[in-house]
Amino acid sequence: MLPPESREVHYEAELGLVIGKRLRRASEADAAAGIFGLTCMNDVTARDIQRREVQHTRAKSFDTFACAGPWVETELSPADLRIRCRVNGATRQDSRTLDMIFPPARLVAFISSAMTLLPGDLVTTGTPSGVGPLAAGDLVEVDIEGIGVLSNPVQSAS
Repeated sequence: MLPPESREVHYEAELGLVIGKRLRRASEADAAAGIFGLTCMNDVTARDIQRREVQHTRAKSFDTFACAGPWVETELSPADLRIRCRVNGATRQDSRTLDMIFPPARLVAFISSAMTLLPGDLVTTGTPSGVGPLAAGDLVEVDIEGIGVLSNPVQSAS
């Protein structure tokens, strides 16, 4: 849903990491072992609010943002998977997890140095280039190799 507080809502295709055990100040190896599974994420962001406010919390936290699914894949390595985002059938993002700045286990280890991660927590890993605006009526598809396709119709909240 496009919130009336924003005039610039963007899609962000990302790999989601589902945490499977309590992690606190985890090593990279322990973090890797603590990832239960992988899923598709659409880390929807109100970009204009993100630019205006010091914290990103509100810009990424409107109802229906942080779309995840279609399920959790538990038998797949996150090392080198293709991530694509299509809007109305047109490819907008196309990259591989191999090109991520930080590998998933390193990211989880870093996060666990500041906060305890618990089973069921969902960690987003960042998006490749190509993010862009959404409009009511759009259909966003996040397609990650070996996981599947997360499909989100876009509607106006007002």
